[in-house]
Amino acid sequence: GKMGKLAVAAITGLWVIPMSIIVNHIVPEPYMDEIFHVPQAQQYCNGNFRSWDPMITTPPGLYYLSLAHVASFFPVMLLLKTTTQSFSEACSTSVLRSTNAVFAVLCGVIVYEIIRFLGPNLSDRKATFMALVMSLYPLHWFFTFLYYTDVASLTAVLAMYLACLKRRYMLSALFGTLAIFIRQTNVVWMLFVACSGVIDFTLESLPRRKEKLDQDLHRFIDSKGETVRSNLRKRKSDSSLDTTNRFDRSKIISSTEEDISGLVSDIYAVISTSWNLKWRLLVTFSPFIVVVVAFGIFILWNGGIVLGAKEAHVVSPHFAQIMYFSLVSALFTAPLHFSELRNLFQRLHKSWPLRLLVTLVALIAGLGSVHFFSLAHPYLLADNRHYPFYLWRKVINAHWSIKYVLVPVYVYSWFSILSLLEKTRRKIWVLIYFLATCAVLVPTPLIEFRYYTIPLYLFMLHSCVRSSGFATWLLVGTIFVGVNVFTMAMFLFRPFKWSHEDGVQRKKERNSKM
Repeated sequence: GKMGKLAVAAITGLWVIPMSIIVNHIVPEPYMDEIFHVPQAQQYCNGNFRSWDPMITTPPGLYYLSLAHVASFFPVMLLLKTTTQSFSEACSTSVLRSTNAVFAVLCGVIVYEIIRFLGPNLSDRKATFMALVMSLYPLHWFFTFLYYTDVASLTAVLAMYLACLKRRYMLSALFGTLAIFIRQTNVVWMLFVACSGVIDFTLESLPRRKEKLDQDLHRFIDSKGETVRSNLRKRKSDSSLDTTNRFDRSKIISSTEEDISGLVSDIYAVISTSWNLKWRLLVTFSPFIVVVVAFGIFILWNGGIVLGAKEAHVVSPHFAQIMYFSLVSALFTAPLHFSELRNLFQRLHKSWPLRLLVTLVALIAGLGSVHFFSLAHPYLLADNRHYPFYLWRKVINAHWSIKYVLVPVYVYSWFSILSLLEKTRRKIWVLIYFLATCAVLVPTPLIEFRYYTIPLYLFMLHSCVRSSGFATWLLVGTIFVGVNVFTMAMFLFRPFKWSHEDGVQRKKERNSKM
């Protein structure tokens, strides 16, 4: 494990450091949203903690982290004579950006740790390779080199998830607090992690007696009792979250009736066990409860979840965003979904009436959300530096029918994502994942691919364990690298000038399909 961690850190460093130098050389000035973040962090470096730019919508977590970052490197900078005596001058754009470089390396290591935890049978080399591929995810990779909140936010959320998986709930809540201080919508991911923790906690403390009964039953039914027991053991080690009744169900390729009854019985099991263990749960998960309550009080005091620029970020339901997410995610990780194609059709074939009903409901919901809730945000229509701008203009607005034609594709992408997750996690967990993703995306009017990063990472982390084919991940890595090369080249070498804003504008963000 140690070697794997070091390998991930070292190899991530190999591209983070040279790329940072290149970006800072070609784009030394604050760019796009950096024009808000950089001056704000510099105010903090000067000790003006009372000043605040009302245009900034996120909390000041990142600026405090940068302060600590600069403070830890300041003595080194003095020794190397790269800075004059004053601390405030050490907070240059490039030094502030390097905060994210440190987080990018940390994030790679945390991803590696989560993969090791979820898939204890994976070899070190495989886990290292997957962690490196995930570190190359284009939206995460690109923002490593700019002073944005994304990289730090993802790192804090994943650290919180890892701590919760390892049952270190106090630590997990601390990372969660940090995540909320970096970006307030992370409160949704904190609730998700807490729920995930409660599910693991309750379903594992279900009476062991039931498990023994199940095993006896199997021994009786299955003359090859030995294989059953070894299977059970294998399944147990395969994923620390699978319990025996999961094994019962996996014998039959689940049909929809079973899907639904499985979900209902999971929900019932969690709720009834939670009620029986209510005091123990309250004590165990009290750190999360405290933070979430504190955050609730803050929202009431602030009069809303957004800190500044309230006009631009009016909370309006944007259900189409859920649809865009599934498509963007499925395109980026297409190789992971290939294996699922066959599986989905088999399941449709097995119990078609109910499946068809579920599919129809999903399609109608999709059409409704696209028809009534696809908003064109003023930022989006005016700003041709965003890739979503091109997506919107060239694809979605090219013909009135296109947004409806794409709905089956969106729905299929969601089915594929959820059924892949269902292979490693219980149905109730998958439901909570879906709800959390909706809760993060629906209130955001901007079509902003950066918001998709956390749910996509959670999806990739869990699909690692099952679809761990080397070729699959090599393909995913190739897609990522291709998009990264294209975006970086556009960003660095194809800037275009705008008449009404000083300086050179650059395209940022991307969609691989452009």
